[in-house]
Amino acid sequence: MKNDSSTLLRFTAPERVNHWLVALNFFLLALSGLVYFQPLYYPLSYLFGGGVWARILHPFFGVVMIFLFGGMFFRFRKLSVMTPTDRAWLSHAREIVNGDERNLPESGKLNGGQKLMFWSLVTCMVLLILSGIVIWRAYFSFMFPVVVVRLAAVVHSVAGVIMIALIMGHIYLAIWTKESIGAMLYGRVRRAWAKQHHPAWYREITGGDK
Repeated sequence: MKNDSSTLLRFTAPERVNHWLVALNFFLLALSGLVYFQPLYYPLSYLFGGGVWARILHPFFGVVMIFLFGGMFFRFRKLSVMTPTDRAWLSHAREIVNGDERNLPESGKLNGGQKLMFWSLVTCMVLLILSGIVIWRAYFSFMFPVVVVRLAAVVHSVAGVIMIALIMGHIYLAIWTKESIGAMLYGRVRRAWAKQHHPAWYREITGGDK
């Protein structure tokens, strides 16, 4: 997208790089984790050189994710603070699904749905990290009682499935809302798009420009 007066900067280059590195690492984590979640997915292990390598690499992908997702958390945590306007926005979920945005409260740079997604992902990530440490056999699992390790394995699996579902929803909504993917690829959006989907942010960034 052209960098001119008809567009607005939505995401900086560091924000976009951070986002796509998280996305790439997430898929590596998801694919290597699914190998041991259900036998049907075991052929995915060949993407990593076999079952042994998938098991070895999966937790190290997790370590990388801690740093990458941590960077995203510190970049977006303040923007993602829920406000009464965001809760009111979420109360119109059915209208949003039906494509009716006429009565939506004016959202800022991130709307209520995006903020809810962010905090849901943060919650899943915390559960995955803590449970992942407990079940990492090579380094930590021997430090915990067997019952704790088993419980952590269940928590890890459930949190992983929920996170995969959330990411799939995130991808779908990004495709559904035109220009969202372009914003994360090129960093800029049309003024008209910003005014329609994020009017409060549009006024803030343009100084009240109509």
